[in-house]
Amino acid sequence: MQQDKRAEAIRPVPANKMSVAEQAAIIAVCNQPRFASLPPTQIVPTLLDEGIYHGSESTFYRLLKQHNQLNHRGRRLAPSASKAPQTFTATAPGQVLCWDITYLPSPVRGQFYYLYMIEDVYSRKIVGQEVYDCESGVLAAQLLERTLIREKALHSGVVLHSDNGAPMKAQTMRMKAYELGVVTSYSRPRVSNDNPFAESLFKTCKYRPSWPTQGFKSLEAARDWVLSFTRWYNNEHKHSQLNFVTPSQRHTGEDKEILAKRKLTMQQAKAQNPIRWGSQEVRDCEPVGPTTLNPAKEPEKMRLQAA
Repeated sequence: MQQDKRAEAIRPVPANKMSVAEQAAIIAVCNQPRFASLPPTQIVPTLLDEGIYHGSESTFYRLLKQHNQLNHRGRRLAPSASKAPQTFTATAPGQVLCWDITYLPSPVRGQFYYLYMIEDVYSRKIVGQEVYDCESGVLAAQLLERTLIREKALHSGVVLHSDNGAPMKAQTMRMKAYELGVVTSYSRPRVSNDNPFAESLFKTCKYRPSWPTQGFKSLEAARDWVLSFTRWYNNEHKHSQLNFVTPSQRHTGEDKEILAKRKLTMQQAKAQNPIRWGSQEVRDCEPVGPTTLNPAKEPEKMRLQAA
C-alpha cells in the first residue's frame, strides 16, 4: 500500500522527533549565562565533558534559528557584507583618472625603482608617468599637478581613483588634490580588484616583449624604457576595449572618424562579394560609449531575465 501523497494528509509523528520539553531544555541551556557568548560548537563539547548530551550541534543551531536566537555572540563585530565600490562614469576625457605605483626591478636583488602612472579612464591614455627611486606622497602630488596642468583639468572636479597605499593617502597628496579641485576616490579595504584599469595597464606594461627581464640597469634606463612604452601604448597600441583604436585617438575624438571609415570599407567589401558574407553583419565599428569605473553588478534575477 502506497503512502498518501496528498499535501493535506495527516502524517504520523516521526519516532525520533524531539519533544517540546527537550527543545525547551536546549534553548534554556543556550541561555545560561556561561553559554551566552558561545556557539553550539563550544556548548555541545562542554556539556559532553560534564556527561550531558541534549543533541548535536546542528540541532542546537536549528532550534536557535527557530527561536530567532541565532545571532552573533561576543564583543567582536559580526561579519558584514562588503560595501559596493564607488562608481564613476566618464563620458569624455578628463573626467575620471586612476593612478597607481608599481615596482620596476633592478639587477640588484631587493632594489627597485617605482613607476608612477596616471591613466584617463575614458580613453585609457597614459596622461602622466614618472619613475623614481622611492615611493613618496610629495612626488605623487607633483606628478598630479603637472598632469592636470598639461590636461587643462585644474579645478574641474576630476575624479582621481587609487588604492589605499601610503603615498595615495599621504597628507601631502590629499592636500594637493584638495587645492587642485580633485575628487579623491579609494579602493575598499582589503579588496584587490577595485582599481582594474591601473592593474590592467601595468600588466600590459610588464608583458611587453621589450621588458628587461634582468631588470633596469639604472634609474635613467628605467625612465627611458617607460617613456618609450608610453609613446607606444598611447599612439600605436590598438586597445581591445576601445574597439581597436589607440588611446590617443579615443582621447582626441578621432576614433569616431576612424571607425566610420572602417565600417565603410567593410560594407564595400561585402557589396563586392555578398555571397561570402551571407546574412552575417559586418564587423562592429561603433565607437565605445561611456566608461564606468567599478560598475554596479546587476542583481542575479535581472541578469537572468536579460539573458
